[in-house]
Amino acid sequence: MQEMQIYGVSFDLVGKQPIVLLKTAEGNKFLPIWIGHPEAAAILMKLQSASTPRPMTHDLVTDMLDQLGAQVTRITVTELRENTFYAQITVQLDGSEIEVDSRPSDAIALAIRAEAPIFAADDVIEESAIEFEGEEVTEEEIESRVSEFKQFLDEVTPDEFAIEPEEE
Repeated sequence: MQEMQIYGVSFDLVGKQPIVLLKTAEGNKFLPIWIGHPEAAAILMKLQSASTPRPMTHDLVTDMLDQLGAQVTRITVTELRENTFYAQITVQLDGSEIEVDSRPSDAIALAIRAEAPIFAADDVIEESAIEFEGEEVTEEEIESRVSEFKQFLDEVTPDEFAIEPEEE
């Protein structure tokens, strides 16, 4: 299992589907996870420190856990089965840990709010991660791609994830 960091949220250029991009804390491996528009908006809002007048679903769950004396201690992307990622949310309550099955997008949205670490199973990273290393890719190319992606993240708004694209 490896600790991951949220690198950002973007759109799949082909299908216009949101993607959350996780990066290994150690190394240059990136794990792209396709997610829904509402979850992308929830993740992006928290990443940009935006707030809403009333609690959104992930804020509500976080508040409920807090009121019950429970806390999200970590989330883990556990497996990739038939092109679907699976995750678990680890909640601590009264000194014991409870594992809750979750979609990765919801787990990530909760982890951001709880400031809990994000992990991914080694098998998932080995099977699905993209590594930006090797002789074919120079540091300048990586920096250029990272710079373009960061510029996109600076300019994108949660509203852009709120509307489903029209089907053709």
